Amino acid sequence: MLNIDLHCHSTISDGLLTPTLLVDRAAKRGVKTLALTDHDDVAGLDEARIAADAQNITLINGVEISVSWRGRTIHIVGLNIDPEYTPLTEGLKTIRDGRAQRAQNIADELEKIGIKGSLEGAYKHVGERRLIGRTHFARFLVEQGYAKNVKSVFKKYLIKGKPGYAPHDWAALNDAVSWICDSGGKAVIAHPARYNLGKNVLDDLLHEFRDLGGTAIEVITASHTPEQALHFAQHAKDMNFLASCGSDFHGPGESFFDLGQLPDFPAGCIPVWHDWKLVA
Repeated sequence: MLNIDLHCHSTISDGLLTPTLLVDRAAKRGVKTLALTDHDDVAGLDEARIAADAQNITLINGVEISVSWRGRTIHIVGLNIDPEYTPLTEGLKTIRDGRAQRAQNIADELEKIGIKGSLEGAYKHVGERRLIGRTHFARFLVEQGYAKNVKSVFKKYLIKGKPGYAPHDWAALNDAVSWICDSGGKAVIAHPARYNLGKNVLDDLLHEFRDLGGTAIEVITASHTPEQALHFAQHAKDMNFLASCGSDFHGPGESFFDLGQLPDFPAGCIPVWHDWKLVA
C-alpha cells in the first residue's frame, strides 16, 4: 500500500510536534501523502504545506471535527477540505470557543476529588492557539504523578463515568458533514470502534452518516485491533463506504502507531484516495 497517513495532530491542537516537525518526522518515516487533521482547527495547514513541499510530500488539507450524536462524542475527519470555506471556519470557531468552558468543567470535576490546579496545569501544555482538550489535562496529570502515561489517565479520569469527565455539546453531525462536503472535501468517521456502539446503534450512525453525505470510515487506525479492522472493512463493503487509514499520531511516546506505521487494508477495501492523483 502507498505510504499514506490521513490522521495526525500537531501543536495547533493536542499534538506534541509543530506542523513543520510533524511533516519532517513523516518524511523520515517514508510517508508520501499526509493529512494534518487537528481537532477543530485548520490553522496549521499553511505551515505544514510549506514543510511538505520542501520534503516532496503531498499534503492533504484535513481537520477532525468534534460532534455530539445521541449523547456521545463522535469524531468526523474531513479530507481535501477548503480551509477557507466560511461555514467551516465559522463552525470550527464556535467549537473552539466551547472548549474553554469544557476545560473549566473538567477542572471543577477533578477538584472534587482533590486534584487542584489542573486548569492552569493543562494550559501549560497547550500550544499557541490555546485550543485546550483532554489530552492537555492528561499530560498535566502524568506530570503530577497521578498516572504513568496519557493512555492510563484517560481510563482512570477522563472518559465517561470517571471522576474527571465533563459532558459537552459539540457540533451536530449534519453540520459537520455539510461543512466538510460543501467545502469540497470527504467526510470520514474516525476510529469507529472506539465508540463502543452496539450493533443497532452503530448501524444507525452509519446509515445517518451516509444519508447526510458521509463517504468513508477509518478501517485502519491505531486504536483498531486487526479483528476490528476486518469488522469495519466489512461494514465499508456492505454500505459502499470508502476506507481510510491514519495513525492518529499525537507525538513520540503517546501514540500506538507512529507516522507511516500502518498495516495494509483488508482485501476488498476501496481506499478513500482511489480517485486522487498521488505519487507513490
